[in-house]
Amino acid sequence: MTRIDATFARLKAEGKKAFVAYVMAGDPDYDTSLEIVKGLPGAGVDIIELGQPFTDPMADGPTIQAAGQRALAQGMTLQKTLDMARAFRETDNETPIVMMGYYNPIYSRGVERFLADAREAGIDGLIIVDLPPEEDEELCIPAQKAGLNFIRLATPTTDDRRLPRVMQNTSGFVYYVSITGITGSAQAEAGDVAPEVARIKAAGNLPVVVGFGITTPEAAARIAGVADGAVVGSAIVSRIARGDTPAEVLGFVRTLADGAHSA
Repeated sequence: MTRIDATFARLKAEGKKAFVAYVMAGDPDYDTSLEIVKGLPGAGVDIIELGQPFTDPMADGPTIQAAGQRALAQGMTLQKTLDMARAFRETDNETPIVMMGYYNPIYSRGVERFLADAREAGIDGLIIVDLPPEEDEELCIPAQKAGLNFIRLATPTTDDRRLPRVMQNTSGFVYYVSITGITGSAQAEAGDVAPEVARIKAAGNLPVVVGFGITTPEAAARIAGVADGAVVGSAIVSRIARGDTPAEVLGFVRTLADGAHSA
């Protein structure tokens, strides 16, 4: 059982939904980013999504793209992202960390070396948005063998013929993208999300968390109410971008977590 599995089991026993927060590693700089990451569990975050900066983030909207560019400009690398996870683990051995990003930096490092380093640093799962199920032998299956969850995205365009393939080697949870398009581009609607979550849960025995288009505590509550949890990324990253202090960012995160946990 991974930290991710244990977290969902605990939340289910408590009758609570998960709140997942995304931040870009190294944004606006390494030290500030680490301070925010270390503060997330205390602000109510159940699972941390740690973005790996990349030069060509095709699935990300302007807010996340800009965060990646800020981090890269500050010298952020894959190694420093792993270092950040390792530093987080010095004081927290329970909160799951999911690294979210793209395959190129991992491929450049070498899959076997990356997986060993990620496991040692305390990474629990991976979301690699540009590796479809047809490429599972590249990273997904080796990651599972190394003890990391490989989390797949499902979208409004994932039809019933495609869904079993998406679910086949997925573990930890399924990340349902509530809208078509890029991050930060529209609002998630619980009425649209609910039947899709039910469809995904019927296709496999995994928790389903919903992201994209959640910007307020009220929206987090509505979406968590029809899923196993809610993910917020762009709304948090935008607070970092405008220069909020770590305490201010974490205060905002707390309101979102309270919203999701109230569902």
